[in-house]
Amino acid sequence: MNRAEPIPPDGPPKLYEARKAVHNKRIDGPFRRFKWLVMAVTLGIYYGTPWIRWDRGPYAPDQAVLVDLANRRFYMFGIEIWPHEFYYVAGLLIMAGIGLFVITSAVGRAWCGYTCPQTVWTDLFQHVDRFVDGDRNARMRLDAAPWTWGKLSRRALKWTIYLVIGFWTGGAWIMYFADAPTLVRDFWAGEAAPAAYIAVAILTFTTVALGGFMREQVCIYMCPWPRIQAAMMDENSLTVTYKDWRGEPRGSVKKAEKNPGAFGDCIDCMQCVQVCPTGIDIREGPQIGCITCALCIDACDRVMDQVGRPRGLIDYVTLEGAEKEQRGEEVPGALRSIFRPRTMIYFALWAGIGLAMLFAVGTRDRLTINAIQERNPTFVQLSDGDIRNSFDVRVRNMENRPREMTLTLDGLDGGVMWAGSGNRDQALRSFTINVPADQLLNTRIFVAAPSDGPAAEDFGFSVSAGEGEEAETAYEAARFARPGEE
Repeated sequence: MNRAEPIPPDGPPKLYEARKAVHNKRIDGPFRRFKWLVMAVTLGIYYGTPWIRWDRGPYAPDQAVLVDLANRRFYMFGIEIWPHEFYYVAGLLIMAGIGLFVITSAVGRAWCGYTCPQTVWTDLFQHVDRFVDGDRNARMRLDAAPWTWGKLSRRALKWTIYLVIGFWTGGAWIMYFADAPTLVRDFWAGEAAPAAYIAVAILTFTTVALGGFMREQVCIYMCPWPRIQAAMMDENSLTVTYKDWRGEPRGSVKKAEKNPGAFGDCIDCMQCVQVCPTGIDIREGPQIGCITCALCIDACDRVMDQVGRPRGLIDYVTLEGAEKEQRGEEVPGALRSIFRPRTMIYFALWAGIGLAMLFAVGTRDRLTINAIQERNPTFVQLSDGDIRNSFDVRVRNMENRPREMTLTLDGLDGGVMWAGSGNRDQALRSFTINVPADQLLNTRIFVAAPSDGPAAEDFGFSVSAGEGEEAETAYEAARFARPGEE
C-alpha cells in the first residue's frame, strides 16, 4: 500500500504563482510604432464602425454593420444574412480559424502580439498607467509607497479613466445591435432596453478587469491559443528569438573591455525584460508568456547601437535560420520564410473559402418559397365532393423593396387554390400576393381537387416576381392527400 508523501514544513506545493505586477518600460522603435498603428486602426474600427451609414433604400436600416436581432438579420455593408443562411457565419468563423493558422505558421504569435483584443486593450491601459503614474521606475516607487492622499488621487484618476474606457467599450458593443444614434439617445434618456444597460455594465467590468488588472494572466493562464499554436509552427516559422550563441556568456561593457573575447554581446542590461508587457525574460528561450510583440527587439537594438555592437541579438528569426546563422551560413530572407508551401496552402484554403462565400452571396436567390402541409386533418371532403388540403406557404422576399409576386399551382389536374382569408368562390390556379420588403409572408393556402385521383398525388407551388432580366422564380414540391392515403 502506497503511503502519501509527507507535507513539507512550509506547506503543500503551490499550484498557482501569485501575480507579480508588470511595470513595462516605455520604448520607441519600429515594432513599437507598428503597435501604435495597429492599436489606432483596430480601436478606430471598433469604436467607429457603428456610426458608418450605408444606404440600402427606404425599407432597410442604414447602419453599415448591424446585428438586427428583432428582425433576425445581419447586415455588413452591402451583404445581408438571413437566419436560414447562418452557414455564412460558420464560414466566417472557419476563415478566422484558418487565418490564425496562416499567421501562426508564418510569423508565430503575431496575432497575440499586435491584434488580439486582450493585447490591444492591455496596451491602451498600460499607456494610461504611464500617463498618470509615470514610466516604469515611477510606477514601481508609487506601488511601494504608503497610501497617501497623493497616491489615492492618482489611483482614483487612473481607475476613473479605466472605467471610462470600459464604459465606452461596452457602449460601442451594444451599438452593433441597434441603430447607434437612436440607441445613444435612448440610453442617456433612460429609455433603452434593460438588456442594453446590463450588457454595458458587464462589458465595462470585464474590460477593466481583464485589461486593467489581469493583463498578462489572461495570456498565460486563461487563453488556450498559446497551448495550441505550437502545433501550427515549424522550423521555418518566424518568431522572436534570443541568439544565445552570440550573447552568452553575459557581461557588462567594462568586463568585456577588461577580458576581450571572454563575453558575448549581451551586457545583461535587462532592457528586454523591462519593456516586455508580460514581464518574461526572452533570454530564457521560448515560453508561453511571450506574445512575440517584438518590443524586446526594439530595446536590444537600441542598446546594441549604444555600445557599438551589431543589431539582431534578439530578432525575428526561424529555427532553421538561427541554426544556419550559428554555423556561419547564409540565412534565408524573411519573405522566403513567409511564402513557403505550408503557409501558401493555408492561404489558398482561406482565400478559396472566402471567394466561394462571395460567389454564393452574389448569386443566391432573392426569392424563396416553402410549403408545409397541415396534418390535422390531412384532408377534408367538401360538399361538392372535391377534396381539400391545407398548406402553410411561406414566401420570402430578400430584396429591400416590396414586391408583387404570382403564386401558381403546378400540376394537380383540376386543382384550384385560394388564400385562407378568401373562400372557394375565389379559387384560381394562380393569384397575386404582395410581399413586404425584406420580409417573410406566411399565408394559409387551401387547395381543392377532384376526389377521383390517386390517394397521394405530387404537385408543387411556384412563385415568380419581376420581368426580363430581373425575373425570379422559386418552386416548392408538395403532395396532395385523398382518402385511402396511408
